[in-house]
Amino acid sequence: MPGWFALTVAAAYGTVFGSFLNVVVHRLPRGMSLLRPGSHCPACGAPVRWFDNVPVLSYLLLSGRCRACRVAISPRYPLVELASGALTVAVVARFGLTLQGLEAMLLVMLLLPLAFIDLEHHLLPDVLTLPGIAVGLAGSLAGGLVPLLDAATGAAVGAAVPYAVIVIYRWLRGAEGMGLGDVKLLAMIGAFLGWRGVLLTLGLAATAGALLGLTLIALGRGKRDTELPFGTVLAFAAMIVLFAGDRLLIGLGWVRP
Repeated sequence: MPGWFALTVAAAYGTVFGSFLNVVVHRLPRGMSLLRPGSHCPACGAPVRWFDNVPVLSYLLLSGRCRACRVAISPRYPLVELASGALTVAVVARFGLTLQGLEAMLLVMLLLPLAFIDLEHHLLPDVLTLPGIAVGLAGSLAGGLVPLLDAATGAAVGAAVPYAVIVIYRWLRGAEGMGLGDVKLLAMIGAFLGWRGVLLTLGLAATAGALLGLTLIALGRGKRDTELPFGTVLAFAAMIVLFAGDRLLIGLGWVRP
């Protein structure tokens, strides 16, 4: 277990990474450059000064408002920064400063923006998922989270299972049950976590999605055909599998202790 200093440094770097992930979440779905212009208020366009760009702290000091126009800033910004910091600490604590830790870090840094983009836009950009598949396979080739054969099988299973669901659902109901973005996301998850990991992710996400849908219907805020951000659910399910998948697989009897 890394010491408190390593975890503190991990938290600091994680929140800084989260600040950039906020740029990805805001700009990527809008077709904007991730590099130019620099950080600015989405409402008035005023540049954000360096002392107003400190992760989490600046948001609190400014009471969640732009210094120039005083328009409220989405709480998504500190939430992503805090989540990124917490996930970075969790990766370092779980995997250490190892190749597996690096691959796990890359996975969560892909899953986090995908989760928030899908939540807001119902979109899973190919520019994140497709390179993510390649990164997962390359990591396994270098001796990362799972062996190469497991990663390749996971990517194939991750793509094939949801695509079969799309085809069958379209044949039975004449409508789309899932999007192709979910297919690519699951292929990426499979490339990182292997075939067992992607099936466990899909099972957890399907259960959570069904419970969410039933809850919305019971509260009168949804219907049977209400579109849910399933990519968001998949992303967080994959994070659970990343950190606790071994214990879950043993508990399910899929692998031996």
